[in-house]
Amino acid sequence: MNYLAIDIGGTFIKYALMSDHTEILEKSKIPTPLRQGSAIENLLDVLISIIQQYKHAIEGVALSIPGIIDSDTGHAYTGGAVTCIAGQNLVKLLEAKFELPITAENDGKCAALAEFWKGSLKGYTHGATVVLGTAVGGGLIIDGKLHKGNNFLAGELSYMLFDASNDKFFWQIGGVESLLTLASKNMDIPYIELDGVKVFELANQKDKSALATIDEYTKCLAKQLYSIQCLLDLDIFAIGGGISQQPLLMEYLQKNIDEFCEKHPFRSFSPIIPKPKITTCKYFNDSNLIGAFYHHLNKIKKLNDLHTKGNWEVLK
Repeated sequence: MNYLAIDIGGTFIKYALMSDHTEILEKSKIPTPLRQGSAIENLLDVLISIIQQYKHAIEGVALSIPGIIDSDTGHAYTGGAVTCIAGQNLVKLLEAKFELPITAENDGKCAALAEFWKGSLKGYTHGATVVLGTAVGGGLIIDGKLHKGNNFLAGELSYMLFDASNDKFFWQIGGVESLLTLASKNMDIPYIELDGVKVFELANQKDKSALATIDEYTKCLAKQLYSIQCLLDLDIFAIGGGISQQPLLMEYLQKNIDEFCEKHPFRSFSPIIPKPKITTCKYFNDSNLIGAFYHHLNKIKKLNDLHTKGNWEVLK
């Protein structure tokens, strides 16, 4: 049996045809239609056209969606960077078009599910994914289960304050757009001419301004990870998103975590400093797709379990 997984992002909609053994048979992406007339209608048109290609070859559709998502019903309270999703229920809208089971989960939580299932969080009881994209996605594994919170808000790292003195939020300092803004300022290159690939190309060529940009960007990330570590005492953080594939990012992030903890004012009289342990997501940009698929399988099996009273174990 094959399934279709779709990851709706602020820049691209990625999609993959997947086997029930989690093998990605084929995948592609298309720009997210955000600024073309009525955005929700255009977004639906794109999603419908993708599903239309595969509808005769799949058993269901798994959606990874930004924002605060009720994964039980599919309702989106917010839409993250894809603001037109807010107040919509893509599950119901798409089920009205196709006779297929369709499920939805928040993108950061999808990444956490993928990494907990078969990736960098496998075997850990407490962990988190931090996905560096247009904003900052996140997912929490607490006591060996996906933690959603009272209002499906748990793990929405973009909402966290970074600097209370000027009301800056984590997405404003941790998203890739922040990296590009810093690079534009430090390197005197117009923002429109930059992307993550360009910044890291220059950094890998030892461009001092590019390296200083990555250093400044990862200092902010290190401090926020430290705060989360103090609150949750996690085993490990798995860093995801396209730029997490750059060894320089992880090198500078580790350096800044080490330096921050080394100069911690409590270090002189406390034997334990809550130092975050980091690694990369195993599946990088595919984490959201794989996690959406895992959520889909579990939800369908859970629904079947209500009828068969079997013993399928699902994440609550």
